[in-house]
Amino acid sequence: MKTEANIPYKFYLEESELPTAWYNVRADMKNKPAPLLNPGTLKPMTAKELDGVFCDELVQQELDDTTAYIPIPDEIREYYRMYRPSPLCRAYRLEEALGTPAKIYYKFEGNNTSGSHKLNSAIAQAYYAKKQGLKGVTTETGAGQWGTALSMACSYFGLDCKVYMVKVSYEQKPFRREVMRTYGASVTPSPSMTTNVGRKILAEHPDTTGSLGCAISEAVEVATSTPGYRYVLGSVLNQVLLHQSVIGLETKTALDKLGVKPDIIIGCAGGGSNLGGLISPFMGEKLRGEADYRFIAVEPASCPSFTRGKFVYDFCDTGMVCPLAKMYTLGSGFIPSPNHAGGLRYHGMSSILSQLYHDGLMEATSVEQTSVFEAAEQFARIEGILPAPESSHAIRVAIDEALKRKETGEAKTIVFGLTGTGYFDMVAYEKFHDGKMTDCIPTDADLQKGFDGIPHFPGNE
Repeated sequence: MKTEANIPYKFYLEESELPTAWYNVRADMKNKPAPLLNPGTLKPMTAKELDGVFCDELVQQELDDTTAYIPIPDEIREYYRMYRPSPLCRAYRLEEALGTPAKIYYKFEGNNTSGSHKLNSAIAQAYYAKKQGLKGVTTETGAGQWGTALSMACSYFGLDCKVYMVKVSYEQKPFRREVMRTYGASVTPSPSMTTNVGRKILAEHPDTTGSLGCAISEAVEVATSTPGYRYVLGSVLNQVLLHQSVIGLETKTALDKLGVKPDIIIGCAGGGSNLGGLISPFMGEKLRGEADYRFIAVEPASCPSFTRGKFVYDFCDTGMVCPLAKMYTLGSGFIPSPNHAGGLRYHGMSSILSQLYHDGLMEATSVEQTSVFEAAEQFARIEGILPAPESSHAIRVAIDEALKRKETGEAKTIVFGLTGTGYFDMVAYEKFHDGKMTDCIPTDADLQKGFDGIPHFPGNE
């Protein structure tokens, strides 16, 4: 294995180099993401309306389209120091195995107990909830990384944490569920009989495996009907992408110190938190005309929001109790097949990323589950890290792009986000190894059922 003299396998910034402010990419967007709408009035949601669902400070961050840098409170940075800065790794062995002239880097976010990047926003949201004097928070989780991260963060600040976990993941990933309970969270499989919306969904779809949209509806219902609680979300929202910008800020600082400029930046996309966080400072440079990069969002073929969805206003949840967001969506009623990348089973996509994609500033591609796990296994055997199924979507496309460079002879620099580890995803790996994993790709007729539920009003076509 040949290495470059000035570029180590793992490169760590000093703790003193942790970002002091989150970067808000909306400040540099010419076309701002469309505002959330009140589904009753079809007018933009006000701060007062959102205050009943989210923490006050987070509402301000959600609505701020103009402030480029928002200071990170010292207490949050102190908690970040427990596991950040995270390493930027050069995939020398993968490059060698592929025989590619491409140079491959990955930002590894799995070196904390939650196993993923989700802790970056969980700590921030728990901090603001505690600062506001709340008793607790509610949330949903798919694969369980967000629920795990939030349970950890709530334990730090002494907050109660109620998690609604997508039923299929609750059953497939019992150990991640137990990590949440270890940190003091209550975990309920969704849809459940504990909420009005859960009972309604089960009455209509008694055999459903659940979805993130279902779990969101239940968590919001509990938060809005329980005094002293607010709802927090692990992806999609502007505030979450803001908190996750620490990923991209660290990545850019590290690359700048190494004298490296990436050509292609790749991230998996379910709701958009890790992809948005990774690309934000680089996208800012592109928006300001300072540099150019190629950005690729990778989603599962079973839940193709970007590549086969519609760019319209839609409900953020299956129960239709949340505001309307303009995003690439498959319809809030779309329930994807129970694939093993639970964190990517959301019907829509971040409004920020949706606008950037719509404006042609980034690309999107979808990949099939079996090919994703082939890449995951290849990466694990070569690089030594067992990746989460979600992260493996980015690995798949990073490998594909590196192999294309083998054909062209171009020494392009590829950076991708390795968002987490797959130690609690062994049921998925087992099905792959036993040949029982299948690729479930929705037909146009399947997608139309979801599209039929998209709200109809003037201009929303």
